[in-house]
Amino acid sequence: MEKIVILTGAGISAESGLGTFRDAGGLWQRYPLEDVATPEGFVRNPALVHEFYNARRAQAAAARPNPAHLALARLEAARRAEVLIVTQNVDALHEAAGSRNVLHMHGQLARALCHACGWRWEAPAAMSPRDACPGCGEAMTRPDVVWFGEIPHGMERIEAALVGAGLFAAIGTSGQVWPAAGFAQLASAAGAHTVELNLEPSAASADFDEFRQGRASEVVPAWVAELLD
Repeated sequence: MEKIVILTGAGISAESGLGTFRDAGGLWQRYPLEDVATPEGFVRNPALVHEFYNARRAQAAAARPNPAHLALARLEAARRAEVLIVTQNVDALHEAAGSRNVLHMHGQLARALCHACGWRWEAPAAMSPRDACPGCGEAMTRPDVVWFGEIPHGMERIEAALVGAGLFAAIGTSGQVWPAAGFAQLASAAGAHTVELNLEPSAASADFDEFRQGRASEVVPAWVAELLD
């Protein structure tokens, strides 16, 4: 059975109402990343970090999957290929659409992490600097998301999947964040066909064999329909 690896970024969830980061008006233009997306920022001002992620968690909980998420779930459910979705997104829209084989390389808003001992658990709707870790009791709880300077989750599994894939696709990614920006090169070197689906060519667009331009809610269902035909 052919193996397909699909990388998804903020662009696939933007049409569900979740803000992107690097585009004009993106989140990093309104919140300095060093304040809300680094371990150092959390130590300096945990209240600001929790305020930022509480708002993101509420927004994500209210969001619904769009046709792109649903199309990828259909591709997996068809069982004509072994599909792994590697997402840079911290929302749960892929799971809400019905996808089951999803790897959150940048963590999940719905999970909490103890900055002191590394314990992980389901996050409440709102987190606070006063929350105690259920493992060690320290009031050092944080969102279980990967910040700048930290190692993404599941890299060994991702790299093995890329090397064994016959098809690699990137959807709605900027191509600026490593190590994900190098996934197309790795898959291509191992013999996979590579395709980028995006509003505009990404910074890594030259690494792909094929580029399909348009809104994710339009180009992804059309691409999936071709694969299933």
